[in-house]
Amino acid sequence: MQFKNFVLDKFQEDAIASVEKNHSVVVSAATGTGKTLIADYVIDKFLKSGKKIVYTAPIKALSNQKYRDFKAEYGAENVGILTGDIQINHEAPVLIMTTEIFRNMLMTRDECILDVQYVIFDEIHFISDIERGTVWEESIIFAPEHIRFLCLSATIPNADQFAAWIQSIKKHTVDVVKYEKRAVPLKHLLYDVELGVTDAQRMKKSLELDKYPRYEKVMYGKREKKEFKSPYHIDLIRELKHEGLLPCIFFIMSRAQCEKKAEELSRKIDFIPPNKKQEIIQIFNKTVPSELRTMASVGKIKGILQKGVGIHHAGMFPKVKEAVELLFASGLVKVLYATETFAVGINMPAKAVCFSTLEKYDGINFRYMKSKEYFQMAGRAGRRGIDKEGFAIAMVERGFCDIEKIIKITSRDVEPIISQFTLSWNTALNLYSSYPPEEVELVLKNSFDYFLRKSENVHAHVMASYNNKIKVLKQKGCIKDDAITDKGRFLLHIYSEELLVTELFATELHKNFSEIDMNVLVASLAYEPRLADHFAVQNGEGISSRIIKRLKDDEYIMKNLNKKNLRRLSLLVSRWSEGCEFSELMKICDLQEGDIIRLFRRMIDLLRQIRKATFDGELSQKVTNCIDRIERDVVKVEF
Repeated sequence: MQFKNFVLDKFQEDAIASVEKNHSVVVSAATGTGKTLIADYVIDKFLKSGKKIVYTAPIKALSNQKYRDFKAEYGAENVGILTGDIQINHEAPVLIMTTEIFRNMLMTRDECILDVQYVIFDEIHFISDIERGTVWEESIIFAPEHIRFLCLSATIPNADQFAAWIQSIKKHTVDVVKYEKRAVPLKHLLYDVELGVTDAQRMKKSLELDKYPRYEKVMYGKREKKEFKSPYHIDLIRELKHEGLLPCIFFIMSRAQCEKKAEELSRKIDFIPPNKKQEIIQIFNKTVPSELRTMASVGKIKGILQKGVGIHHAGMFPKVKEAVELLFASGLVKVLYATETFAVGINMPAKAVCFSTLEKYDGINFRYMKSKEYFQMAGRAGRRGIDKEGFAIAMVERGFCDIEKIIKITSRDVEPIISQFTLSWNTALNLYSSYPPEEVELVLKNSFDYFLRKSENVHAHVMASYNNKIKVLKQKGCIKDDAITDKGRFLLHIYSEELLVTELFATELHKNFSEIDMNVLVASLAYEPRLADHFAVQNGEGISSRIIKRLKDDEYIMKNLNKKNLRRLSLLVSRWSEGCEFSELMKICDLQEGDIIRLFRRMIDLLRQIRKATFDGELSQKVTNCIDRIERDVVKVEF
């Protein structure tokens, strides 16, 4: 079978056959095998039939990329994008959205859902994500009976179990299609100072010869410490260059180290001949607006790119990241230092993928990567139709590595999809408003968590959390006399910090605040702190003190509002709301440009939720003004 000039593999044909039977399909296939062609077939089929297709993605960067790709493929009139902060062509037959938006549309019973025939869940294994997995699960649980799913993922060891869960709660056939063979075979290697590029078994034998791996020798009953030389990224790059294994993506778990190592390499090696440098400058200047190109950080990246070296992480300006992606896709970036977000969905393979380490900080402590995390990144090695094989090479420190663990991680993706289902205030109130009491328990028993526990004969209580939440919602005045109040109806449109946002903006409290005060308040709710973040607070303390003074009589707000965030963000948000230049913000905090933009876009998302939730015309207009103060210049998304 051929589709879009491609001869389809059997697994693609099998998945398409299931779509033709109006079944749902779970596709578990290695990265780079062509899963997206199945999604393209679904879009092509139902676009011609007049039905709507929803494409959901785990991260906004992937949503934005798919919007550009699909718009070019199917025409701007046929494609829309809906994220928390972007809404373009809501009525289009092909709608790209974050999974959160799809879940929210289900909860609010958006009329658009009635015309949706298929939902494509890209990277469905995100259902295992601690923070966001519940959203994916609820998107399946609350979808109407007529909707079918195409679930795409790299290898899922328990794909049959996952499909059985969907089939049991949606009452239609769910087929499983597995394909573990890669189009380009992948070779897993290590890089050691003494052995160079080597395989894990040879490394294991070498380490076994080191009887005291951390000590030189034992003399007079004392061990003398042995010093090990750390592997150096440029030595590895030189070896790859010599062996013809470029371009490569070099994954580093730290943004700062990405930049540092890219600068180091660009000083040592220039990969670009003089006649190609102008092409890099032209692509960069065409993509990145002139007002950004005057900034020192952007100029630094532009200079590094002219050496054929790239940087890609979430702290960069979105337009700068886009330029890096274009240059990498054009073959003008030979070594790209990137954090793991580059591996999610973005289809940009290289001949080799390198890892500075197989350990990562997960917000609590350092640990070895999970096999799924490793294979998500390693899977970018090997370009279809170009390379005979791809290479995944991890740098290891002799004497400090757990070789058995490394062999386990790099041998096979063995991690099953698990449930992270937790009941939110919003879901609890939606259940209360939409289902009679006797049906609520049945709905909660539709979770993947309950399905797994039941299959293991483990008794699971599903009503305790629900009952506790309903009790609190009654105490907070969201339910009176068993009916949803105006305050409760407000909460139904809020999807994070629901109770706190409702207490602040579904009452008369908002009348005490100016538009700038409101933006500072909303920022304190939307901000996701990083350990090293630093802010200048002088000249902003008056704003936070005034806000806190006006809230001090509300016990719930004073207990739950993060007053530290309020103080830290006051100057940053007030200055931007007053119309300052973006460059001024860089003197107020040490956040990277992309982090500031992300904070502002999260604020816009929350402000839009508040505007949709309120029945108060005065508040609605004030929120619109607040958004206008934030959504300007580099913060405004353009396609």
